[in-house]
Amino acid sequence: MRIEQPGKVSDRITMLGRNESCVYLVDGKGEYAILGGGMTYIAQDVMAQIKAANIDVEKIKRLVLHHSHFDHVGIAPFLKLQWPWIKITASVRAKELLSREDVVAGIVALNQMMLPKKDQLGHLRESLDIKTMGVDETVSQGDVLSCGDLDFEVIDVPGHSSCSMAIYIPKEKVLSASDSAGIIYGEMVFAAANSNFDLYQESLKKMAKYEVAIHLFEHYGALIQPVGNRFMKQSITDAVTMRQMVEEIYDRTRDEQKTVEALLSAVSKTASGYFLPKKVMAVVLGQMTRFIAKQHGAKTKSG
Repeated sequence: MRIEQPGKVSDRITMLGRNESCVYLVDGKGEYAILGGGMTYIAQDVMAQIKAANIDVEKIKRLVLHHSHFDHVGIAPFLKLQWPWIKITASVRAKELLSREDVVAGIVALNQMMLPKKDQLGHLRESLDIKTMGVDETVSQGDVLSCGDLDFEVIDVPGHSSCSMAIYIPKEKVLSASDSAGIIYGEMVFAAANSNFDLYQESLKKMAKYEVAIHLFEHYGALIQPVGNRFMKQSITDAVTMRQMVEEIYDRTRDEQKTVEALLSAVSKTASGYFLPKKVMAVVLGQMTRFIAKQHGAKTKSG
């Protein structure tokens, strides 16, 4: 079953935000955590949804950022301003990146670009008046975070980004992997191997070993049993298909730009209406193409 709109995913988990950019409120019985940082423009939705659910916001103790991309950290500065007690948790590498002014400037610019042009959203723009984004707590593979009576197991899953991590909640058989498990859109799973395709595929196999009843994504909702059981197999298969496509086009053209253009055309037809602007998607596809080009270039020189 697919949960595509904000609301209950299970007794313990509530989807917040919007379909294309969602985060999750986890109920630890007496304490809450939010998984995912979304885009800035969902902040007002998140606040309204939490208020409607009669949640005591002082019991929301932690915001977990799965990685440092602009569409996964956007509400962090806003929530920190609203709730100064909240602890922002991320990987060591994510903290390094979010401490860099050039990285944060890019995050701010892209989130500002995605903001609706309405005067009443001025307070959201004010929350983006930052040079660095503070991470209060860093974690890595094997660390366990507590949220009331629930444990969050940390899994390092590089590949989508160098700083990606997933959270596994064994008591609920929940895997929150953000984009590191692939981005589900329609009937396809987009292989989001932005940083390193090898590591991305290794991370998929790593996550496939966990018993998962519920998959949480930050784009386009969640999957629950029985679909949840089959998801990682599909993601692994679709990643192989995507990689073969990139390799075939690059080997034929021997041109990174032409490869990106061909990929963008193919993806646009398959995933029309996808939330990312085409120019941002082109950057993502360019990163994947560059990785493949380097590998194939090395093979050509040695062969």
